[in-house]
Amino acid sequence: MLLSFFPFFFIIGFHHFFEKMGNVESSCYETHLSRFLPEEKTDIDGVFDTLSGSDGSGGVKIGKATRKAVTLAMLKAHVQEALPEQMTSRLYNGMKSVDLTGKSPGSSEQIVKEQFIIFMSALLKGNVEEKSSIIMRMISSTEGPVKGKQIQEFTEDLITSVVHVLSYRNLLKGWNLEKTQDPASGVKALVSQLLSELKLEDGKKLVGPPLMDAMCDQSTIENWVFQVPQISTFLSVIVRQGLLVLHSLPDHAEDLVNLVPECKGINGRSFVSFLDIPSIIYINSQLPSELQLKWRLLFSSRVHGESFSQLCGQIINKGPCILVLKDLDGYIFGGFASQSWDAKPQFQGDNRCFLFSVSPSLAVYTDTGYNDHYMYLNHGQQTMPNGLGMGGQHDYFGLWIDSNYGNGHSRAKPSCTTYNSPQLSANENFTIDAMEVWAVGDLPKSAMLKGKKSILDTDPEAHALLEMSGKSRQSDGLREQIEDDDDN
Repeated sequence: MLLSFFPFFFIIGFHHFFEKMGNVESSCYETHLSRFLPEEKTDIDGVFDTLSGSDGSGGVKIGKATRKAVTLAMLKAHVQEALPEQMTSRLYNGMKSVDLTGKSPGSSEQIVKEQFIIFMSALLKGNVEEKSSIIMRMISSTEGPVKGKQIQEFTEDLITSVVHVLSYRNLLKGWNLEKTQDPASGVKALVSQLLSELKLEDGKKLVGPPLMDAMCDQSTIENWVFQVPQISTFLSVIVRQGLLVLHSLPDHAEDLVNLVPECKGINGRSFVSFLDIPSIIYINSQLPSELQLKWRLLFSSRVHGESFSQLCGQIINKGPCILVLKDLDGYIFGGFASQSWDAKPQFQGDNRCFLFSVSPSLAVYTDTGYNDHYMYLNHGQQTMPNGLGMGGQHDYFGLWIDSNYGNGHSRAKPSCTTYNSPQLSANENFTIDAMEVWAVGDLPKSAMLKGKKSILDTDPEAHALLEMSGKSRQSDGLREQIEDDDDN
């Protein structure tokens, strides 16, 4: 008699088990859905409806019901040329990896709405574990660990796609691919920089050839995503701007606002920066957040001429700024000055200053605490060195530009005491091929009050020396335009 009831209780038990499992899955989905505000849900619903086809052309049969679903072809048709095809496929693989056991079409090549929402929630609002789970399948659609070479290819696609979508959507804020260098080399440099933070569980860094064949599990990717916030930022921009989802709501502009600074001071000029977009994005990310919104061209040797007096006249009392140099060997490097430059025979600045390299490698070198020799600018003195320096000490600067414009040095063996930077130039003593200085943030009020005079206007001797050298004041009449915040 007891045995006759066993099948009944067995079936009922399994029914409750699967019902409970369904409730767990439903609860998981509701948790992801609850992360979005009502207006965000409306936006996501609208995008999914557009993706799946409002005419019902996109659908997958689950039981007797037909539900809206998205295929890879539909996603590509929606994205069009906003993203490279390879990145669109990676996004699709990330969506498809969302497991809805008992609900999803299983091995179907279509994405249902729950998968789309959980994908959005994980990448845009999720924790490191949630993001990494999706990223693993974007790196490789095959379950299990991923190869270092696959991570490198994913990172290259990621950065290329960010530059591409920002350009396609006209979101480069005054920068453009014609006014900057080809981004290809910058992409590779930024890939190497981001991958330098990839470490195995034992803490061993994966660089060079060992990276290509290394097998990395999800914990390795989690640590990488945690250590390198740019990965999450880049994915957010790609999803929002590539799919045009959650991109126009007021509180969703933060990633984009600080990603690329607004470019000022180049309108109407035949000026082409020797920086590229990936390098600008990386250098900007290292600045204090309040200074990441705007770059204003203060000095360019190709616009203003090769003159130390002109350089001083353009950068003194202009607030924090970035100096970038290119030597005759093609090395590109520079420094961030956290305070206005002031001509005096003492060191200035604070521990927010840093030196950096752009080419052949992309890296930033910050304060060591060893000394406070952050910034130095002197001109026209008999007893102290005349020139501009950052880090180290007199005659042994991490970066030095002599007052006899055109010459400089980067003496750092084994490293600069102030910034722990290596030799930045190809040779210890270098010749400047080109130089740019960009003010970052807003122009100080004190600069507006003091007017826009060059050192040549107030120092007749400097003016006379420039004329004797046969060099002209190439920027006469240009300074006011360059410093005007409303000029573009």
